[in-house]
Amino acid sequence: MTSVDDVAEPGAAEPGAADELPVRTEVELVLLLVSPRHRYEGRPADGALPPAGDELPDRIELRAGLGIVGDRYFAARAHVHASVTLIGLEGLEAVSTELGGVAIDPAATRRNIVLRAADVEALRGEPFSLDSGDGPVRFRGYRPANPCAWMDHEVAPGAFRAMRGRGGVRCDPESDGVLTLGPAVLRTARPVPITALPITAAGRGPIATT
Repeated sequence: MTSVDDVAEPGAAEPGAADELPVRTEVELVLLLVSPRHRYEGRPADGALPPAGDELPDRIELRAGLGIVGDRYFAARAHVHASVTLIGLEGLEAVSTELGGVAIDPAATRRNIVLRAADVEALRGEPFSLDSGDGPVRFRGYRPANPCAWMDHEVAPGAFRAMRGRGGVRCDPESDGVLTLGPAVLRTARPVPITALPITAAGRGPIATT
């Protein structure tokens, strides 16, 4: 559900305050991924490297201008304005449909945050915040998180092409904070489309549209 606050909070200065980002959308954080290593290296035909521990926490900690604590992109100079990646669950449902209903594991995309109930692609170039109960974390969206050839091997055959325009967005946190799995509030400067494709599964398991 999206709403616009009628009255801005006077004097509110914290990142994500209602006067800065007046459009409120109820969303869900269905998956969080933190990996200390790059697992998609070399040739896709050789397969991904094994995980270095649990990559799917219930909670992540973010630092302004640096990224997610413990993640491979944290404070990485090569990933300026790209330290955190978001992708929309409904976009993956559309990919599944396009590929004939194949099951898709959102974690295989290697995106840090999988968001449900808003069009993530609309956040490119936009300020926004996410609040899952511990206070808002302010972000700015930058360039698209374009799919790579690994998607055909790790997500599903044909996913590389099907994910074009649905691969998510690369962004930077502009404030410190914590995000946890579950219901959250997305705040934006202007309305973003609400996606409403059918969800057959969410969270850590495979998704497939039937």
